[in-house]
Amino acid sequence: MTPPDDFDPPIGTPQQLEPGLRRLVAPNPSPMTYRGTNTYLLGHTDIAVIDPGPDSPAHLQAILAAIGPGQRISHIIVTHTHLDHSPLARPLAKVCGAPVLAFGDARAGRSAVMQGLAQSGMIAGGEGVDHSFAPDQTLGDGQQITARGWRLQALHTPGHIGNHLCLAWGDACFTADHVMGWASSLVSPPDGDLTDFMASCTRLAARNWRIFYPGHGAPILHPADRLAWLIHHRQSREQEILALLSKQPANAAALARAIYTDTPPSLLAAATRNVLAHLIDLHTKSMVYPDGPLSETCTFKRP
Repeated sequence: MTPPDDFDPPIGTPQQLEPGLRRLVAPNPSPMTYRGTNTYLLGHTDIAVIDPGPDSPAHLQAILAAIGPGQRISHIIVTHTHLDHSPLARPLAKVCGAPVLAFGDARAGRSAVMQGLAQSGMIAGGEGVDHSFAPDQTLGDGQQITARGWRLQALHTPGHIGNHLCLAWGDACFTADHVMGWASSLVSPPDGDLTDFMASCTRLAARNWRIFYPGHGAPILHPADRLAWLIHHRQSREQEILALLSKQPANAAALARAIYTDTPPSLLAAATRNVLAHLIDLHTKSMVYPDGPLSETCTFKRP
């Protein structure tokens, strides 16, 4: 998808999104992070910092400067352990004394399939992971987080990475990198798992949401439509892969070049990771087979 040109917020300046909710965009723009990571400040007195962001002294100062008289940071909540979301959690906690909450460390929540791939060493991750991250408190699926004036519910939504959380705030949801409006989410094995990703999409689609606040980009004003598009998009990619493999065997890189014909060269590696995720998912469903042990370069064929 082409990112909308109208989302260009000031970096490091808090913007009011609705009563009790502000957004700070971190200074880490890139092809994978769009304008930068969205850090959300939830609350009027007790402030939850959702996704403090990358290791950036400037962003740390921006967060602290946004805390006004009569306010305190009561919770630091990390949705997942990619390097653009979690590294600033510990420096922020040292300054403000608030606990860091998350589903778990970088390996938490991996499916059995992905755990096996990681242990085999045949498939390495394709996205920067914060392996040093450790929360002060772990959040279980469905667990409530409360403070003065707000309540969140942790929803374990693995797929983009095994420890990914979405956070329900009434009929709004902080969807982090699972659902974004400017691009589809990267699913990069063995940290990302497409089987889990699709199940998490279906789970979110079962609720009637008013708005999504993603980890990058603008708020999603029509959550049901976006989820329907995302599910259809992945199903269409699956059909494209199966159609190409019906003609001849191929590996993930060759399939990505054939499918992502309009993708800039700088993003083709990420596209290849997405294709690999599809191939592993299809293999678990016995719809394709590798020519040997699963790896980043192995060739797949139809039965």
